[in-house]
Amino acid sequence: MKDKLESILSNAMTQIEASVELDKLNDIRVAFLGKKGELTSVLKSMKDVAPEERPKVGQLVNEARNRIETKLEEKKAVFERKIREEKMKAEVIDVTLPGRKMEIGHRHPNTITLEEVEKIFIGMGYEVVEGPEVEYDYYNFEALNIPENHPAKDEQDTFYVNDKIVLRTQTSSVQVHVMEEGKLPIRMISPGRVFRSDDVDATHSPSFHQIEGLVIDKNVTFADLKGTLEQFAKQLFGEKTKVKFRPHHFPFTEPSAEMDVTCFKCGGKGCRFCKGEGWIEILGCGMVHPHVFEMSGINPEEYTGFAFGVGLERIALLKYEIDDMRLLYENDKRFLSQF
Repeated sequence: MKDKLESILSNAMTQIEASVELDKLNDIRVAFLGKKGELTSVLKSMKDVAPEERPKVGQLVNEARNRIETKLEEKKAVFERKIREEKMKAEVIDVTLPGRKMEIGHRHPNTITLEEVEKIFIGMGYEVVEGPEVEYDYYNFEALNIPENHPAKDEQDTFYVNDKIVLRTQTSSVQVHVMEEGKLPIRMISPGRVFRSDDVDATHSPSFHQIEGLVIDKNVTFADLKGTLEQFAKQLFGEKTKVKFRPHHFPFTEPSAEMDVTCFKCGGKGCRFCKGEGWIEILGCGMVHPHVFEMSGINPEEYTGFAFGVGLERIALLKYEIDDMRLLYENDKRFLSQF
């Protein structure tokens, strides 16, 4: 039994000394000290040893176990020290190297444009108001004089959550909420994200941004509308900008119009950018329909007002001469870094 223990001990020491990696030590520990290890097998065979020899054999087994465990720990410490030294070499920092320049982000062209538009209207005394993107059908359509059978309510144009709730197709719904509060007069713009069931291409997206404006007061006329929007266009595109209004139809305004501005690329002479026309359409507008006032609890005999709506992306595309709306959403740093 003594010779067997010495052989096991010698074999264990040789294997520990010859091991070249930490994982190998774990295999050696299991092979000699595990539940099915060689020393454990010796202990299990103690029943075959004479009773008077068992204490001596048990002592020899414990001594062998202790020597193996001590050797394993010593070898483990060597490996760990070597691993730590290699890690320290790999992670060394050269304090003489110049610092890494942090790349700082900047505002998106949509954000730059929105802030400029807000600054213009705040300077005119307007308030910026926001509202929910998930809206009741009533506020998105009915309260804006768009009846139940109107083509604009077709599911091909609108994302419906259920029969009564939609993803808003315009931020005009925010104006209805403000009108229902009954705090007059009103001068506000409501920028925000809107949703329409459109295919993605160079000029369309199912998700984009609009800026709606509303003014309600006594004795407001179409002349006030024209003067306000002309001033807006001059501040946004330059003092030489001219505007013209074309008759149009919107359910929530009467009369309604679309506003064009002179091409700021060619000054109205005609070029590729304005398709040779000299004019570029930028927004829709009109006097608030009396029925819209009535549904929101405002007396149309006492108050009048005008509303307008412009696409934020459209202004950004025109202002920065971008020919594809998709560039605004693809997060290409080569494109965004130009702003």
